[in-house]
Amino acid sequence: MKADIHPKYTTDAKFTCSCGAVYTIGSTKEAVSIEICSQCHPFYTGNEKILDAAGRVEKFKARQASAAAVVAAKKAPKAPVKATPAKEASEKATPAKAKTSKK
Repeated sequence: MKADIHPKYTTDAKFTCSCGAVYTIGSTKEAVSIEICSQCHPFYTGNEKILDAAGRVEKFKARQASAAAVVAAKKAPKAPVKATPAKEASEKATPAKAKTSKK
């Protein structure tokens, strides 16, 4: 077996979360910065934390609002459409075609 090919393992490495929590864990690195931990993760805390990138949350909420407006518009009763005098006159002027049967 070759000597000195494995990295040095440190038992007191500092893992620092973006929420400020610091953990001492064994690792091959001295210090590690992490984005989320058990003290700030929504699964463990029950609090919603929105990490928004490029306005994606706002776009999603806008789509949901417009979809709700469309559903509400479909459920609303529609007013009856009145026939215009020009349309009635054109319907009376064109005679109905008679059906002929071929034998």
